[in-house]
Amino acid sequence: MTAAAPTSITNVAPVVRAVYRRRPVSRAGVLFGVIAWIIGLVFVAPVLWMVLTSLHTEQVAATNPPSFFAPLTLSSYGNFFGASSGASPLPPLINSALASIISTLVVLLLATPAAYALSIRRVEKWSDAMFFFLSTKMLPVVAGLLPIYLIARQIGALDSVSLLVVLYTSANLPIAIWMMRSFLAEIPVELLEASSLDGASLFRTFRSVLIPLSTPGLAATSLICFIFSWNELLFARVLTSTAATTAPVFLTGFVTSQGLFLSQVCAASVAVSLPVLIAGFAAQDKLVQGLSLGALK
Repeated sequence: MTAAAPTSITNVAPVVRAVYRRRPVSRAGVLFGVIAWIIGLVFVAPVLWMVLTSLHTEQVAATNPPSFFAPLTLSSYGNFFGASSGASPLPPLINSALASIISTLVVLLLATPAAYALSIRRVEKWSDAMFFFLSTKMLPVVAGLLPIYLIARQIGALDSVSLLVVLYTSANLPIAIWMMRSFLAEIPVELLEASSLDGASLFRTFRSVLIPLSTPGLAATSLICFIFSWNELLFARVLTSTAATTAPVFLTGFVTSQGLFLSQVCAASVAVSLPVLIAGFAAQDKLVQGLSLGALK
């Protein structure tokens, strides 16, 4: 008997390409593709319009109908980052970065062990615990704003980044636990049992097995928490004044009694949005893997 030739990627690739060449493109597929592109353009168009407006002068930005082919300029960005804006945007950006990054790290440190206990080493009545975490998001934020303000004033924590870190951590922790539980539930328990049989401690199992396997989930969860913390406005608006003002609060200062400086507002919005966009592009691969985990069984 002659042994079968080993199958390799080189041998299989031409066959796969031939099959895809012969596959007809249905009208429904083309229609859904066109609809997807239209929906994507509808969502992207306001962002592109904001970027284009930020590159125009205030006179051109205020024209109606708008001028698409007006000369481009970086004067609005210079006014935003320069002294003419009245206040430097760097302290609010630094405050937002500190509050968002620290709260996201604390959320991951707390959510990962909790998700482990609720998915792999399930505690008693774990479903009740999951419902309790979800129920904390049912209360409107404004309903708890006054008690939080009174407590923060009593302990002298108003206008501080540490107060924002605590609030952002408590607000994002339920979402992070739900997300991390769905990610950790996809990890085969046999791997953890094998690690335990080899003599690895729980901390070693976390560090060498659980964390590497759940990297896409950690990336998706951390990015979601970072975006929520970076964009938060209500707490920062009410509980901060000068020292801990965040970037969203700083943006509201461009709407004055003298009028709306549209081009400068768009420039400030683009500058404030860049950290989130950079983080999203940097973790794009891990984010797609993480968001798709748990979708298929």
